[in-house]
Amino acid sequence: MTEADVTGGADRAEGVIVRRERAVGRLTLDRPRALNALDLPMVRRLRAALDGWRDDPDVELVLLDGAGGRGLCAGGDVRALRDQVMSGRPGQAADFFRAEYALNAGIAGYPKPIVALADGITMGGGIGLAGHAAVRVVTERSRLAMPETRIGFTPDVGGSWLLAHAPGRVGEYLALTGETMDAADAVYAGFADHLVPAERLADLAEALGSRADPASPAEIVLLFDETPAPSRLEGARDWIDDAFAQTTVAAILDRLDARPEPEAAATAAALRALSPTALTVALAAVRRARELPDLRAALAQEYGLVMWFAHTQPDLVEGIRAQLVERDRTPHWDPAALADVPGDVLVQAFGFVPEVSLWR
Repeated sequence: MTEADVTGGADRAEGVIVRRERAVGRLTLDRPRALNALDLPMVRRLRAALDGWRDDPDVELVLLDGAGGRGLCAGGDVRALRDQVMSGRPGQAADFFRAEYALNAGIAGYPKPIVALADGITMGGGIGLAGHAAVRVVTERSRLAMPETRIGFTPDVGGSWLLAHAPGRVGEYLALTGETMDAADAVYAGFADHLVPAERLADLAEALGSRADPASPAEIVLLFDETPAPSRLEGARDWIDDAFAQTTVAAILDRLDARPEPEAAATAAALRALSPTALTVALAAVRRARELPDLRAALAQEYGLVMWFAHTQPDLVEGIRAQLVERDRTPHWDPAALADVPGDVLVQAFGFVPEVSLWR
């Protein structure tokens, strides 16, 4: 059977392959050399495809995956964000974030099931795509993370909402450390629903296209589901919950220092290498997200924080430089110590009003 027999034709443009396979609308991120990192044309193309299929009776569900075999999506194009900030155009970043967050919210509220295959690297913006889908699949190759604090930033794309609803204080731990989750961790933390072996993904896609019941993609996925191994995060809950329940980043570090576990000491050392401002804001963002009513409210909170970082915080530009541009891994944070973070930093961050609103 050829593609022409099962699809309305594949359309490859702007880093996204759009096609229909029987009753499945399929979206494949197609920038493999960039690990399918999102830029604005990709976001707009994904949104246009979803809008086109919303009322199409021939499309009953949507399947989202990534080309190249290395991952679904490594995140957003933060190098472009750095360029905009450095050239005095931080406001231009708002165009990307408004479009991306609208896509994230659209995925969460889509009227047809979206099945996301988070195979391989799925981080940052990739979580914004896969994390809010109706059915979220990981594999033994999956590596998921919200690593924003490592570039002097804060979790976004609805990541604060997912982190806020992780078990115990796992959300604070993941938000501050940017630690990578494997499949078992992702399922445990609420970032994924099913573990399917990578070698079965093609069979899963075929089964979704040929299923007898168009309303039950989750039941189809269950036919391929395997029980993940015990989660490392679950096994570490004792020291994670004890330390990350503390009220401030400084108190978290003190409690980590007092714990006997080697992992706690390693975590404290890792946190001390990160931006004090980013850590302070990220901790508050996750905790405030717990009190918000829904994902849209969390996205609105994140948008204000992102614009605050872009307009006022040198750590964002420095973090991107150190981690992704020059890759010397030696960022120089400003301020460099937690004790020097202004006492009103959270008032500044959460009170920042962007020039253009998110849901305009």
